[in-house]
Amino acid sequence: MKVHIYYIYILTNKNNNVLYTGVTNDLVRRIHEHKKKLIKGFTQRYNTDKLIYYEVFDFIELAIKREKQIKGYSRAKKDRLIDTVNANWDELYNNGVIQSLLSDSPKDCHSEPREESLGVAC
Repeated sequence: MKVHIYYIYILTNKNNNVLYTGVTNDLVRRIHEHKKKLIKGFTQRYNTDKLIYYEVFDFIELAIKREKQIKGYSRAKKDRLIDTVNANWDELYNNGVIQSLLSDSPKDCHSEPREESLGVAC
């Protein structure tokens, strides 16, 4: 049986003034596509190719629900969410390697997000 993993992610541009939230089943491939400008549209137009945040899910329905939730957040709330795990907004993608956001304590990355929650990054 194949295990499926899904990701929601947030990209920004070099000045950190534009945010893009997306969902994928292959984070490395998708970020590579953004960096090489293979994806026409918003991210290409605004040069959003710097991975600054992501979460991991077992079920696509939960990932899509979380993506929509984050897209509904104000800019200030998105900034706080990113700051919880990446305060310097460092690039998390480096030549096909995604930097882990895991802390020392295990987190439940697959449970349904609560509306009041800022989310769980893995």
